[in-house]
Amino acid sequence: MSNISHFYPGLDGVVAAETKISFLDTVQGEIVIKGYDLIELSKNYSYLDIVHLLLEDKLPNQDEKNRLENKLKKNYEIQETLYEMFKLLPKQTHPMDALRTGISFHSGYDGDIDNRSLDVNKERAYQLLGTVPNIVANSYRILNKQRPVQPDKDLSYSANFYYMITGTIPTAIEEKIFDLSLVLYSEHEMPNSTFTSRVIASTQSDLYGALTGAVASLKGNLHGGANEAVMHMLLEAESVEKFEELLEKKLLNKEKIMGFGHRVYMKKMDPRALMMKEALRQLSDIKGDDLLYRMCEAGERLMEREKGLYPNLDYYAAPVYWMLGIPIPLYTPIFFGSRTVGLCAHVIEQHANNRLFRPRVNYIGERHALSK
Repeated sequence: MSNISHFYPGLDGVVAAETKISFLDTVQGEIVIKGYDLIELSKNYSYLDIVHLLLEDKLPNQDEKNRLENKLKKNYEIQETLYEMFKLLPKQTHPMDALRTGISFHSGYDGDIDNRSLDVNKERAYQLLGTVPNIVANSYRILNKQRPVQPDKDLSYSANFYYMITGTIPTAIEEKIFDLSLVLYSEHEMPNSTFTSRVIASTQSDLYGALTGAVASLKGNLHGGANEAVMHMLLEAESVEKFEELLEKKLLNKEKIMGFGHRVYMKKMDPRALMMKEALRQLSDIKGDDLLYRMCEAGERLMEREKGLYPNLDYYAAPVYWMLGIPIPLYTPIFFGSRTVGLCAHVIEQHANNRLFRPRVNYIGERHALSK
């Protein structure tokens, strides 16, 4: 019997850190990022604006935004040895495992890796923000026997990320929607991957190690991998009627249905999902194909009626990425690419005011006395 008085499975409701980065205000229904509502930000600001806000504590003016983009562009290229390393990976390597390995490998080029100062950590964050899209896109390309796509510095940050993934330059609306997805995935308080990164950072481990752990956490389909699972369900169903049948069958078999429900958004729809739903509608109108939109709406209605569950961001992000021509195995790596800035902000904050995470357990095992 444990002598710990309280046990909260999954740390549900436990406050594990004080932060100035973000907060899920369930009373006001806002995702607060450095004092601003993320949904309102997403309507008028780009991903680079959010990067500046999270790392520099304020929204940038145009000159500051230009300097930020130039700083990131200087870090777009990765070492040739990284490309060679990707060629050595087993062909069945999951893209998230390739990403994790790439970040870990990349850490070896940091000549000041034991420095945890604020300025050095911020420079690492900018360097990683420039590099991670290349690792995401080209590790996948090499694993699939495709030639790497070199970054195009004439494109915006988000357009270049999209270009390296698909090999095509996005249209204005494709760039806008892809950038919106990066904004919405950028930061979300204390999900498992962020908590993982802060736990690792609390040991005074470096930023690369913290992000490597976060990749492993985000890979799981109860966290980042849910968007891939959603798309596979939609493709398996092929029609509105069959999608409803598929969901009903899963409910009958008491299977967990990805894309619905959220530990925080329990009684309403994830506000980020609403933004992606509108993006899906726009893409459907432009492409003249609203099948995925109708399937998703039907699934949304069914799950609300049968289980009182609402879509989370992954539910509508998946078909948006599909209509943007992005390969399904890259949905979660892109999630990580956008969340890199939030993770870096948390690691920097943890290093600046650190206390080692060391929780206790509620022991429910037996006690034995050794016979003499």
